[in-house]
Amino acid sequence: MALAALKAQLNNFVQSLLDEGVLDSQFAQVQALQDESNPNFVAEVIISFCNDAEKIITDLNKNLSHQNVDFPKLDSCVHQLKGSSSSIGAQRLKLACVELHQASDGKNKAGCSQALHLITREYCLLRSKLETLLQLEKRISSLETNQE
Repeated sequence: MALAALKAQLNNFVQSLLDEGVLDSQFAQVQALQDESNPNFVAEVIISFCNDAEKIITDLNKNLSHQNVDFPKLDSCVHQLKGSSSSIGAQRLKLACVELHQASDGKNKAGCSQALHLITREYCLLRSKLETLLQLEKRISSLETNQE
């Protein structure tokens, strides 16, 4: 009973993230790749995504802190973050990356700073939600292991 309730809670939580636009349907495709042969796939993807995103956001901050911003490098970094956000289904983070890309194209340092602030805020929200999701996944996995 507890296992079914936790699975329902996880499904409801993911649905709320979809409804809020934090995640999009791509996340369901990531979830669909998890099976008995790869039971930790979603957790591994989330952890890898978060590690990469934090490095990229740090690089973006460093680049924008310079007097003369290297806009091609900035654009390359934001392109990478946008791609990984898309692949995991992080819809709002991806949209924030589009804003930074547009500001970078216009060589608008102030606009880049505003967009990076939005990216940072969206990433922090996303990471918090993904940590909750991982905790639910871990509890489900633990219950499933105990039932075997």
